[in-house]
Amino acid sequence: EEPSDNPLQGDLGLVLKSKAKHHAISAKLDKTVEFKGKPIVIQYEVKFQNGQECGGAYVKLLMKDKAELNLKKFTDKMGYTVMFGPDKCGNDNKLHFIFRHKNPITGEFEEKHAKKPSSGFEKFFTDKKTHLFTLVISPDNSFEIYVDQDIVNSGNLLEDMTPPVNPPKEISDPDDSKPEDWDEREKIADPEASKPDDWDETEPEYIEDPDATKPDGWLDDEPELIPDSDADKPEDWDDDMDGEWEAAMINNPVCESAAGCGEWSAPEIKNPKYKGKWRAPMIDNPQYKGKWKAQMIPNPGFFEDKEPYKMQPIVAIGLELWSMSDNILFDNFIITDSKEVADNYAADSWELKHFQEFSGGSSGRSVVQAVLDATQERPWLWAVFLLVVVLP
Repeated sequence: EEPSDNPLQGDLGLVLKSKAKHHAISAKLDKTVEFKGKPIVIQYEVKFQNGQECGGAYVKLLMKDKAELNLKKFTDKMGYTVMFGPDKCGNDNKLHFIFRHKNPITGEFEEKHAKKPSSGFEKFFTDKKTHLFTLVISPDNSFEIYVDQDIVNSGNLLEDMTPPVNPPKEISDPDDSKPEDWDEREKIADPEASKPDDWDETEPEYIEDPDATKPDGWLDDEPELIPDSDADKPEDWDDDMDGEWEAAMINNPVCESAAGCGEWSAPEIKNPKYKGKWRAPMIDNPQYKGKWKAQMIPNPGFFEDKEPYKMQPIVAIGLELWSMSDNILFDNFIITDSKEVADNYAADSWELKHFQEFSGGSSGRSVVQAVLDATQERPWLWAVFLLVVVLP
C-alpha cells in the first residue's frame, strides 16, 4: 500500500501493519547468490511511519538447508547467511550486520556480529522519513555499511567481528588446577612483629570533653518537646481500637531563647590515647608466586579460515520481525554484485523520495521543520542560530 505521507504518489511499499505481533514474509530469489569473487551488495528502504519504540526492521538472506526450503514455515529458526538492518528498543539503537560462519571442523554455524557503528542514528527511527540501508561485502573480507548513501560502519570480517571467525591457537588447559601450596598473597602480616607493651586496645575512640562546661542559662528541668496544647482528640478516635490518645509533641517554646533544655552532657572529642586494635605491619610475602593461571595447550578446535567472505549461498530473502510499532514500510530490495548498480537503482527510487521529503517538494516542509531537521543531526547549529538570528 501507499505510505500515509507519500512523496511519490502511487508508489507502493510492503507494510508491517500490527503492533506486538510476530510477522514473517519471504520470497525465493530468481537465482542463487554465491560468494565467488565479486562483492555482494544488499540494499533496501525502511520508513518508520509512526516512529519506532521497540522492534526490528532488518532483513534476512536465507541459505538452503539440507532439507527442502519451505518458506511457508519461515520462522526465526530457519537458517540464514546474513542478517542486516536497523533494530531499536528504548535507547538501544542498533544497525545489525550478522553473518553465520560454518565451522569447517564441526560443520556447525556460529553467528558473527559486526562492531557497532560509531556515529549515532537515532533520527532514522524518529523522523518518519524514508531511509536507505546498504551493506557491501567484498572478496577481500572487507565490509561497508551505508545509510542514505553515507558510510556509517566499515571493517574486516577477520578483525572486526564478535566472536572472531578463527578461534585462538592455544587455550587454557581445562584439566589444569592450582597446586595446594601455590601462594597468591603479594603481602602478608610480619610474623616477627609483636604488639608494643604500651599499646592499650581498651581506650575508646571518643571521650567526653573534660574541658567542656555547661552553658549559662541551660534549663535542666525543661524538656525539649512538650505535648501540643492546641491539639484536639479526633471525633472518630476509638480508645479500644486506636489506644489511648496523646497529643502530638512540639518544640518547647521556652527553650527557643535558652542555651538549651534537658539533661546536659559534655560533647565528645577524639581520644588522644586511642590506638585501636593492633595489627602487624604488612611485608612482602617471600612465598609469593604470582597469580596462578592454567597452562596453555594447543586448541583442539583450532582452524584458520582466511576467506570468511565465502559464505553459504543465498536462495531467498525474508523479513521475520516483531515490533511494538506499526506501519513500518519496506521497499526496493535489491541484491547485486555491484555498488554502482545499487546506486543507480537508488537514484531511480530512494533519491526521488529523499528529495521530496527533505527539500520541501510535495511534503510542504516548513522553515521551522527544516531547522529542526538540521539541528537534530548537528546540535551545534543551535548556537549559530542563537548568535545570527535571535540575538540581533
